[in-house]
Amino acid sequence: MFPIRDTQPSYTSPVVTMGLIAVNALVFLFEISLDPWSRNAFVGAYGLVPDHFAWANVITSMFLHGGWMHLIGNMWFLWIFGDNIEDILGHGKYLLFYLGCGAAAALTQTFFTTDPRVPMVGASGAIAGVMGAYVVKFPHSRIQTLVIVIFFVTTFEIPAWVMLIYWFVTQFFNGVGTIAYSHASDSGVAFFAHVGGFIAGAALILLLSPKQRYTRRRDLYW
Repeated sequence: MFPIRDTQPSYTSPVVTMGLIAVNALVFLFEISLDPWSRNAFVGAYGLVPDHFAWANVITSMFLHGGWMHLIGNMWFLWIFGDNIEDILGHGKYLLFYLGCGAAAALTQTFFTTDPRVPMVGASGAIAGVMGAYVVKFPHSRIQTLVIVIFFVTTFEIPAWVMLIYWFVTQFFNGVGTIAYSHASDSGVAFFAHVGGFIAGAALILLLSPKQRYTRRRDLYW
């Protein structure tokens, strides 16, 4: 299942979400402009290496990606779910929320990592936090979803809570698998970063006060 769009309207321009997408894209374009040796050095310097943990790298690692599909997948999910969370929090609070979720994701993955020498990169932990907040605030929004079964392609709408809880459960059990079978099943995906980010987002959105006008309207499909 792959989300195409959501049906929850937002009432403000998602300038921070668009800015985050632009920064991630520009950093990635710089990455791929480097020769392989320089690229590895760049990732080693700015990715988060658990063996040499640094708080600055918690932030910089959120803006690095390992390939085109890694970048495109992350930015697509951020575009679908980020505008609504930015809408209810406001631009400044949303940026702090995003970075806080990314930090929680990085710390979770650092704790559970099976190889502390490998740099962690990517925005997926922070975006998982956005998804966790979305399922709390807009559980009854509908997600238009692309489904491909062999040669059969179709789309249908499912409740946000179904898609996002399903996604969370798969991340959790994949994360457990990488611990139990680290050498056999470790795919290079930081599953526990996704789990930690998602939980952090769901918790933080309950602690942060939304903008006043959000309190006067409800989830479109509540």
